[in-house]
Parts: sequence; C-alpha cells; structure tokens
Amino acid sequence: MIDTSGHHLVYGVLQDYLTGEELQDTDDERTRQDLMRLLVEDLGFSRQELEPRLRIISEFNSKRVETLIELAVSVNGKRLFILRYGAGSLVTREKAAIAAARLLDPEYAIPLAVVTNGRDAELLETKTCKVLATGMGCIPSREQAGKMMQDCIFEPYQDTEQRERALRILNVFDEEICCVGIKCKNTEERQ
Repeated sequence: MIDTSGHHLVYGVLQDYLTGEELQDTDDERTRQDLMRLLVEDLGFSRQELEPRLRIISEFNSKRVETLIELAVSVNGKRLFILRYGAGSLVTREKAAIAAARLLDPEYAIPLAVVTNGRDAELLETKTCKVLATGMGCIPSREQAGKMMQDCIFEPYQDTEQRERALRILNVFDEEICCVGIKCKNTEERQ
C-alpha cells in the first residue's frame, strides 16, 4: 500500500543494498539504492569501500540542520570522493557538496565530490570548486579512482573561519522545507 499522507510517497520498506537495513521505500531512496548498485556492480568498488548515509550537523541562529551525505567512497583506506544525490538541478547542489566534502573527514578535506540527480552528474574538485567532468560517466570507476588518488592532495581543512563558512553553507542549503513552507515530517522520520 502506498502512503500518501505526507509530502513524499512512501511505498513501504526496502532493504539497503550495502547494509541490509530496512529503509522507507521512496522514489529518492530507490535512486540512492541504484547509485550504490552502480558503484559496486558496474564501476567495480567493493561494498567495504562505500560508507552510506553519513551526516554533518550544523547549528546557527537556533536552526539545527543535519546534512546527509549519501556515500563516501574510499580507495586504499582514504576517502577520495563523496556522492550527493538530489532531484533537480545539479548546479544548485555544488556549493553544499563541496562544503560537505571539506568538512566530513576531520583529518583532511575529501578531494572530490560528485553531485547527481540519478540521470546526470558532475565531478567537482573540492579545493578549487571546479567542475572536472559532467554526465553519469564522470563518476569514477574503481580503476580510475585508483589512478586519481596519485594526483589528489589530502590536506587538512582546519582554518576556523573557512570551516564555519562551510558549516553555514550546509545549514542554509540543506535545510529541508516542504512545499508548504514547514519542516517535512517524512524527511525528519528518514533522518
């Protein structure tokens, strides 16, 4: 039975491709699961190299926001890129993806970020904010990622002012507001 009581259609539950845990079955979650399958089955990553549903919490002006990072992808024990999914325009997601990649790992800024809507994608360099490639084919395969590791710099992102700016970006860009102008009940349940 389809639950249409909230803003998002909930079809029931599904099992997470990587962890096996039970999640709400929504259109967005189905796309996230497809992206995980793509990385493992088509692009050659092992399940152990993928970390799903990581979060960064920001709080400014009494507004607490949880940022979801769909996947962090590691190669040789280092996080090389994050993958962020959202329906719609990719360009509106670039700043938040770069901010998340800079903040997620306390040891270093993750050098790359991928933003995707499930049909299109952009590969971003987090240090320069440059779009390196576009299209679903820009998501690196395991083999490509291994080669990319050699050219990436894993340097700390510790400047207090820069970190605060990145957190503010996440706090503004990732606040979930429904079309009716209030916090989305289904989004809060998902988190």
